[in-house]
Amino acid sequence: MKLGIACLFAGYVLSQFYRAFLAVLTPVLKADLGATAEDLAAASGLWFLVFAAMQVPVGVALDRVGPRLTASVLLMVGALGAAVFALSTGPGGIKIAMALIGVGCSPVLMSGYFIFARSFPPAVFGTLAGAMVGIGNLGNIGSSLPLSLAVEAFGWRGTVWGLAAVTALIAGLIALLVRDPARVETQARGSLLDLLRMRSLWPIFVMMALCYAPVAALRGLWVGPYYTDVFGATRDQIGQVTLMMGLAMVAGSFAYGPLERMLKTRKYLIMGGNLVALIALLGLWAWPLAGGWTTAGLLILFGLAGTSFPMVIAHGRAFLPAHLTGRGVTLLNLFGIGSVGVAQFITGRLSAAVATPPVEAPYAAIFLFFAVTLAAALAIYALSQDRTD
Repeated sequence: MKLGIACLFAGYVLSQFYRAFLAVLTPVLKADLGATAEDLAAASGLWFLVFAAMQVPVGVALDRVGPRLTASVLLMVGALGAAVFALSTGPGGIKIAMALIGVGCSPVLMSGYFIFARSFPPAVFGTLAGAMVGIGNLGNIGSSLPLSLAVEAFGWRGTVWGLAAVTALIAGLIALLVRDPARVETQARGSLLDLLRMRSLWPIFVMMALCYAPVAALRGLWVGPYYTDVFGATRDQIGQVTLMMGLAMVAGSFAYGPLERMLKTRKYLIMGGNLVALIALLGLWAWPLAGGWTTAGLLILFGLAGTSFPMVIAHGRAFLPAHLTGRGVTLLNLFGIGSVGVAQFITGRLSAAVATPPVEAPYAAIFLFFAVTLAAALAIYALSQDRTD
């Protein structure tokens, strides 16, 4: 069991890597393939939209065939996507590759959550969920300065070929080592529609949809173009900033679980964390030209506070019937991941539509867009019912 869970953790490290690595590859993909910021936003958006769409079949597969086959088979599709990325000769190939990688990454986190929900006491679900995200955020770190150094040493194609091989290896290890939890024997029936009819989940769905999109979109893509266009940053400098933001996201993911046990609330912990994230976003919008440690500090604060989504899933999971655990956690994840895909398309269009000069105008608009949506989420989530295990 422990080795299998470790393999799922490794798969989730890759998932976090793939959703964030375009930020560092932005300069080289622009130079080699002529990819624009809008092209890369669309490619990133496809990853998230495909990932989100897969949550419905992934949830059914987890309940019916278990996490071992679900995760291993689909992650092998992700390895194929990485190979397509390495072979790409234009922006279209990058978009196809990112869609395939999205398919591959779609089951990994939920497979871990499914095992946690079925095999561990409910009271530790939030801590385990946060730990998996925290360790997974090592992928964010790997997709920052280490990726920049690898591209410099091996070229971006050679680096992505290496990623394809690692992805295939982890898929094989999941197939060998993951053990499926015992099936829930019940006469009860249910579907996604039953979950969608649960009014207690509605504010949680809204928070899930709007709390993760800002941090995922900025770290996954927009930090790179922002630093390139506004501050003339090099690839290594972008790598350094994204590394610091990634480390903050790791720390934040680990912090939410202990804070829940200390404060004995999920709702107000989530609201407090996202209020801090909102303040950081407003700071980025108000001072887009600040640069130096002011901008870096706001991004670090944003990364630290903006990683509440495992706790939001834990909040929602507390309302789920046992026989719908797989479909329930993947439905929550669909709201979280799908909104990032939509946001990337919206912000890509927003970036192209906002006139420049000044050069910072598109990025200020993006920061404001995410601040407004997060504020709306907080207002709706305030109506939710608090529940801990």
